[in-house]
Amino acid sequence: ENRPIPEPGPNEVLLRMHSVGICGSDVHYWQHGRIGDFVVKDPMVLGHEASGTVVKVGPGVTHLKPGDRVAIEPGVPRKMDEFCKTGRYNLSPTIFFCATPPDDGNLCRYYKHSASYCYKLPDNVTFEEGALIEPLSVGIHACKRAGVTLGSKVFVSGSGPIGLVNVIVAKMMGAAAVVVTDLSASRLQKAKEVGADFTIQVKNETPQEVASKVESVLGCMPEITVECTGVQACIQAGIYATRSGGTLVLVGLGPEMVTVPIVNAAVREVDIRGIFRYCNTWPVAIALLASKRINVKPLVTHRFPLEKALEAFETTKRGEGVKVMLKCDPTDQNP
Repeated sequence: ENRPIPEPGPNEVLLRMHSVGICGSDVHYWQHGRIGDFVVKDPMVLGHEASGTVVKVGPGVTHLKPGDRVAIEPGVPRKMDEFCKTGRYNLSPTIFFCATPPDDGNLCRYYKHSASYCYKLPDNVTFEEGALIEPLSVGIHACKRAGVTLGSKVFVSGSGPIGLVNVIVAKMMGAAAVVVTDLSASRLQKAKEVGADFTIQVKNETPQEVASKVESVLGCMPEITVECTGVQACIQAGIYATRSGGTLVLVGLGPEMVTVPIVNAAVREVDIRGIFRYCNTWPVAIALLASKRINVKPLVTHRFPLEKALEAFETTKRGEGVKVMLKCDPTDQNP
């Protein structure tokens, strides 16, 4: 609250923040101070799912002006390297990323960001939808990596926010049937709301038993599995469940070392792919939201003003609802 308002650089914009979603990674940094090799060594502002209003532009910015409503892509490459040249800038080792140590996030009143990674929102797309483009982008990137297409049978493991956006995107991309697994009945109900065709509540089944249930409800083994939990048993179930010649995409992040039936995947030619965040997804997401081809509004279950950020984080930590949204601009009544 007492930070000075930053001055935008030549190719930056200063934003008055509006909506910022809380991600599991934000909570993890808050609780544990690190995720893998990313360690919090100094005080850091959290938040990377965000939208706001432009209040000032640098002299080199031509596509935005004060008053524009924008969604913020949090990952900005610092230099043009081989990954940027091939369009996979998310893999650039020099990337700046909001709320990844040591880079500050945007859970604040005012924030400056590269203008090239701020995208103007159409009038019919709300600030909250703009903030939800970040998790939505994970679904877009994962489903593209998985090769979801017309008629695909898809298994989504995990029904948290990222599992749900993968359900939404898979259906949008033409999946004929999507089955979702989770421990929580309420989260599976939300998966049904956003378009899942089948849900399976997992209790204490073995990975092979989970795979068998997936095949049973779909009537066949899925060509595509999107694993969104990072839990070892779920990755194992994902391998067993995926049809020979199919694709398993690992989205959820768990421990560095996991035991998986890799030979089972190898002899059946199951492709195992990873994803790291996303790239080139904001224009696609904005077009889908503006055309009303997808609806992400049901994902937001809790809203808090910035002053109650701690309460919002505690709510997320407890696993209540789906997506908790913080509102940083007390003067604006728009969602």
